[in-house]
Amino acid sequence: MNTNFRRTLTSLGTAAATAALIAAGAAAANAHVTVSPDDTGADGYSHLTFNMPNESETAETTKLEVKLPTDTPFTSVSVRPVEGWTAQVITGELPKPVTVGGSTVTKAPIEVVWTANDAAHQIGQNQYQSFSLSVGRLPAAGTKVVLAATQTYTDGMVVEWNETAEEGQPEPKHPAPAFTTTAADEAAPAMATATASASPSAGAAKANSAAPAAQTTDVAGGWGVVLGAIGAVLGATALGLVLTRRGKTAK
Repeated sequence: MNTNFRRTLTSLGTAAATAALIAAGAAAANAHVTVSPDDTGADGYSHLTFNMPNESETAETTKLEVKLPTDTPFTSVSVRPVEGWTAQVITGELPKPVTVGGSTVTKAPIEVVWTANDAAHQIGQNQYQSFSLSVGRLPAAGTKVVLAATQTYTDGMVVEWNETAEEGQPEPKHPAPAFTTTAADEAAPAMATATASASPSAGAAKANSAAPAAQTTDVAGGWGVVLGAIGAVLGATALGLVLTRRGKTAK
């Protein structure tokens, strides 16, 4: 084995190891409960997908509880069924009356709880589960919607994902799932209202059709970035090897 070829193999090994470390670091940094809205337009409706990984090396996750906002409440909440899990939407009194869409609201959904039905559907090591909601209407543009979550494990450990991330500050250890609303889509409220009037279950049906695509995009997108980086590094190394060999042949 000549020296140049040995060096090439070493470079390839180093590049692959570096890419693996980058991927591992990214996974560790994102190993917490997050929320991904498919629409953030004010006064509209959105599908919220919560991704919950298991961070314990010895226990499994059995429950996810999500607190819904009470200062800017959702008047409509539908749950997408998850096989092996029971979902409960809890409605309660708001701390104070709130005006939503011109109407005064004193009660609204304030929490959603998902519970694994049995051990076979609990979230184990190196696993995660996605839970989806269809909610509306979203508050005014620029509103930060914080959805504090609680994760429960089989060994009794409870993790509160309820710390608010501040702009310009390091991310807290247990950040609460959150997103910020944007400018209203003029067509969204009318379309959502017409859909809701046509069928009470329309929101849930829409969630069923949209949520899988959102989940697939998250997973595929993350691996696409990692694999793309690896391919770029390996491709540059291979090109260098070819050019080196051509130079020697020319001499």
